Parts: sequence; C-alpha cells; structure tokens
Amino acid sequence: MASSSRSLALALLFSFLSCYASVPSLASSDGFLQCLSAAIPNELLYTQSSPSFTPVLLSAVRNPRLFTNTTVKPLVIVTPTSAPHVQSVVVCGRRHDVRIRVRSGGHDYEGLSYRSERPEVFAVVDLNKMRSVTVNQAAGTASIDSGATLGEVYYAVSKASKQLAFAAGLCPTIGVGGHLSGGGFGMLLRKYGAAIDSVLDATLVDAEGRLLDKKAMGRDVFWAIRGGGGESFGIVLSWKVKLVPVPPTVTMFKVAKTVNEGAVDILTKWQVVAPALPEDLFIRVVVQKDAAEFQSMYLGTCDALLPLMGSRFPELGLNRTHCNEMTWIQSVPYIYLGSTASVEDILNRTTSDGFSKATSDYVLQPIPKDGWIKIFDFLAQPTAGIMIADPYGGKISGFPESATPFPHRGGVLFNIQYMNFWPATTNGSAQTKWLKDFYAFMTPYVSSNPRQAYVNYRDLDLGQNVVVGNVTSYEAAKVWGEKYYKGNFKRLTFAKGKVDPNDYFRNEQSIPPLVARK
Repeated sequence: MASSSRSLALALLFSFLSCYASVPSLASSDGFLQCLSAAIPNELLYTQSSPSFTPVLLSAVRNPRLFTNTTVKPLVIVTPTSAPHVQSVVVCGRRHDVRIRVRSGGHDYEGLSYRSERPEVFAVVDLNKMRSVTVNQAAGTASIDSGATLGEVYYAVSKASKQLAFAAGLCPTIGVGGHLSGGGFGMLLRKYGAAIDSVLDATLVDAEGRLLDKKAMGRDVFWAIRGGGGESFGIVLSWKVKLVPVPPTVTMFKVAKTVNEGAVDILTKWQVVAPALPEDLFIRVVVQKDAAEFQSMYLGTCDALLPLMGSRFPELGLNRTHCNEMTWIQSVPYIYLGSTASVEDILNRTTSDGFSKATSDYVLQPIPKDGWIKIFDFLAQPTAGIMIADPYGGKISGFPESATPFPHRGGVLFNIQYMNFWPATTNGSAQTKWLKDFYAFMTPYVSSNPRQAYVNYRDLDLGQNVVVGNVTSYEAAKVWGEKYYKGNFKRLTFAKGKVDPNDYFRNEQSIPPLVARK
C-alpha cells in the first residue's frame, strides 16, 4: 500500500510539472520537504535537524578545506535507492524552487557536489546507495550505477573474469558518476583511451523528472554527458560500459631518481619517449622535492618489458629487480595504496585526502632541460607540493577532439596535475600561494589560447559562473569552459539548451544553456 501511495504521489507530481509555467513558484523549504516525504521513505532523508545529517554529509567529504563553519550546506540530503526516488527529488525541487546537487563519490576537487560557494537553498542527492555493478562476461560489458566507486567496479569485474578490465582512473574511491561525467583516465589510457570512450549507454533523469536512455535523450545529450561535467544536464543514474581485455600478467614498476641521479635528463627524455611508446606500456611520473618517481604498468611480462625499455628508454636504468609481476586487479592497490595493500582494500570508500588544493595543465611541446631545472627549484621550496604527469599518445590521442566533450586528444604529450597539501594547524595560505606561483611559472611551457585544464581536476580559480536573469551567463562560463572543453564548449551549451533550457541543474561551473534558433 505504501508503495502504491508513493507511485500515485509521483504521478501527481509529474502531472503538476507538466503544467509548470515559466514563472516559478515561491521558494518553500517546508513544502519541498513535505513533497519529498510524500514520495520517498523518511529513512532516506536527512534534514539539518537530523542527528545523522552531519555524519552523512561528511561521509564523502574528501577534503576538509571544503567543510567549515561557514560552508553553505544543503537543506536536506536524499539517499535514493531507486530511479523513482531521484525523479521525485527533481520534481519536488522544480515545484518548490529548490535546486539539486549530486554526489557519487565526493571527489569533486571543489566540493560542488555537496556545497555552494554562495548562499542558496539546495538539496544533495547522494547516490551511495545506488552502487550495483553487473558484469556480462560473455558480452564483455558492465552495467554500473553512478554511486559505485571505481574500486567496487574493478573488484566486480575481476570476480567475473581475470582477463577483463575497465579502463578508468587510478584512485579506487572515486565515484563512477563524477568520473565518467568528466572523462576519466588511468593506467590503461594509452591502450584503451579515456573511460568515456568505453561508454555504450546511460540512464539520465532530466530536469523534467523523465527517465531517459541513450535513444530517448538523443545524440547531442548523450554526447554531452560523456565528459561534459556533472550536474549540468541532469542526474546520470547508471552507465553501460565496454570492458577491455588484459593479459593474465601485467608488470608494474616504481623507480625513483633524484636530481643528483640525473632526474632532469631522464625527465627531458621521458616527455618525448613516453607518449610514443607502444600502447601496452604506460609510464607516469610523480615529481616531488628533489626526486621523480616513474610509475609504470606494462601489459605483459618482465621478460618482454626489459628489452623494450632497454631500447626505447635506457636512461631510466630499469632492471629485473624493479619488476613486479601480478594480475591486473592486483595492480590497482599496488599503484595507489602501495605494495602491502590487498585487493579487498580497494573496496574502502572512507579515505580522506586531507587539506589540499589542485589545478592542471596540458603540455604540447617538450619542456627544455633548463625548464625542468627550474621546476625542481620550485619543488624544493619549503611550502612546495607535487607535480603528477600522465603521458598521452596511443588510443586516447587517436580520437578526434569532437568525439566527446573531453577534447585533450591528438598533440598532447602529457597532462599535469599540481597539488599541494597542508595540516589542519595552518590555513594553507602559503601552500595555495605556492600553487598559484608555480602555475604562473609554468605558463610558457604549457598549452595556450586556451590554456587547457582537465575538468575532473576542477579549479574554481579558473573562473566561476554568473547568473543573470536566473540563467547562467554564457560569457562568464566561457572563461573557464573553453579551458576544460576547448571548441566543444559551445556545443555543450546547445545540448544543455535542449535538455535543461531553464538552467535548473547548475553550480559554479555548470554549462549554461543556449537555445538554437529555429
């Protein structure tokens, strides 16, 4: 009876929304909460007066910088367990002028999935209870709820087959919804491309509360959700992805070189060699203080890797003692958590990354040797952070820039992520200043017009939206939008105009709607 009552309530809400006029109703927090309670079990709703509100909100806050006494918090957190629950939140939100933010894993670098930069009445839809992963081994596909973490996906795939994988990011605690919404890449990027390059279908709740698959949402919107950023086009509940073959044995290595051991010359060579190596070999670099650690995955055995490295990258000095042979699933905790971590450790959703700030760049031309020398000078400063470089080339660079909203394809040598960290005992001002100074220093060595950035390394310092007449300004969004999406930004705005012309789904860096003239 309760189920049929809620179904009737949802039907009545949809009926109301079908008559929704261009003039919104007065904002009503109480009305919104009552609307939710009529359609969603109360045990899935956490209002600010609930003793569980703060623990639930904090459960996926990875960066304490983004949760303070002045943080603008949601009116309510909804933890849906089904698509109708999510549809009800959207319908109630539209009816009562309460906007929605969506959280899958909480890794958003600026916390826009659960907080607002400015005073605003909003709700959070936390998808952590919608996290099933179903693997079809015969078809080589997986159906994945957006609330699942990458670790949960990898684990499920490995249980179904030891020779299938999902080509996505390194960090197992990342939520699938946010990861795929921004592109997603990891150790298999050179072999199989970005995570979005494997997406076959998706299920979206749009601003009208409708449940849409690939066919129903249309070509432009399906294109847009695969890399166009989260919270712009609706709420993606699930994804169907293509899995990729991996060999029974992969070889991992981590080799550190200090400046005194020739790190400058090795990096100068790495930046040219790494993007041109065979697609089975991926070598990334973490540069910190006076050292560079080269972290690698090779889809094959050590016996096959050693002669390849000897001929293509002898400067690193790789030898058999550096090789660690394992299965693909064992490589996930190895590269992110360390050699002592177990496969089961990648199922942990509760890790915290500490106080931090990050930004990103793309390098199209080799950095000269003297540039690397100066980079190490920056990294030697007392308040310095780290620099992580992931080489492109191979499959990820083989797609046209317009294939997906993620435009960083041909011509990219490597992506850079800059990060800095600080303890709770300081305010982080010295560390954030170092980050800004380092970013400014790197200007002549990275892409320009636009200076490209990766949306999953979100940075509000690149620009924030301005709302004019209750719609996000195109010109303001263009400032940051072209950095993330290059020439794809304008197409994204037209896709937004098709699926959410009234700009219901928005945040500080959401896509603004443009409506094509007929």
